[in-house]
Amino acid sequence: MAIDGGALRLSIAAMNFLSDTTAPAHPSLIEAIAAANRDFAPSYGADALSAKVEARLKEIFETELKVLFAVSGTASNALALSVLCPPHGAILCHDEAHIHRDERGAPEFFTGGGKLITLRGDHARIDLADLDRVLNEVPEGFVHTSPVRVLSLSNLTESGTAYTPADVADRAGRLADRPAFVHMDGARFANALVSLGCSPAELTWKAGVDALCFGATKNGALGAEAVVLFPSVMDRFEELQARQKRSGHMAPKMRFLAAQFDAWLDNDLWLDLARTANTRARALAAGFDAMDEAAVLHPVDGNEIFVRLSDPLAARLRNAGAQFYQWPDGSARFVASWCTTEAEIADTLKAG
Repeated sequence: MAIDGGALRLSIAAMNFLSDTTAPAHPSLIEAIAAANRDFAPSYGADALSAKVEARLKEIFETELKVLFAVSGTASNALALSVLCPPHGAILCHDEAHIHRDERGAPEFFTGGGKLITLRGDHARIDLADLDRVLNEVPEGFVHTSPVRVLSLSNLTESGTAYTPADVADRAGRLADRPAFVHMDGARFANALVSLGCSPAELTWKAGVDALCFGATKNGALGAEAVVLFPSVMDRFEELQARQKRSGHMAPKMRFLAAQFDAWLDNDLWLDLARTANTRARALAAGFDAMDEAAVLHPVDGNEIFVRLSDPLAARLRNAGAQFYQWPDGSARFVASWCTTEAEIADTLKAG
């Protein structure tokens, strides 16, 4: 599908690289919501669109699965972790992980006390040696420590890098002798997938992932996320629904979330949108690489770029209208979206 981001954006300001959540929703998804609004339908996920999307996801992931729709990544992460980790258990994640840095304690709150244990690793990828170290320090059956019950991996990571299927399998395999699960925060799963060129199945359950938080919001949706439970944890779906209801996150008119996924998955639009964002990000990174006043800090495996800018360069970019986020480490984060245009990339680099 051809994507003319400039034509679709109308009067949206150019050179906005603050986040892919600041981007507009794709028109096809807005049209799908309008189409779902033409008649009555069963509520709370009992509608035909929800069933259709679940059937489509079974095809995409090549396995049986259960799907629960949510409206935010924080809600989907916290709900998923709440059925994987008991209150007395521990969740391992990278120190930069969204569940640790940006969710205001939601995973701990939803699990009723689950402990986050953070790990190190370059480019926000969990280092295998550090994972081994922590697992050795937290043995099974030791009453004084919280037993490891979940390993959470972000794909893309918070540095815009990707775990390959082999990377995921290497880390998941470390938990094989424990009653533990692997959770994947896939807020930018589509971006990781098209960058790696593998199948959804290879990057998830075939590599040892039990539950995926599958994000559409950052890739063209108005606001739609999905918790995907693979066969190893499908028996926890009823509990997942109960927790969603009890926490006030069960949308009555679920069909409007399902409608977004239906349009997003149709004809692989979700992959086309991610591919466009990734392509724009690589072009911007290449331009920065050619500048003496800029240094790209992490591999660009998706649609995010982290770059160290000189103060004069940063000022020139801002004066030209470029918007980007100042990261806590002092670098600048640029995020390309499905509707970032080639012209915007050219204008940004020209301003530098």
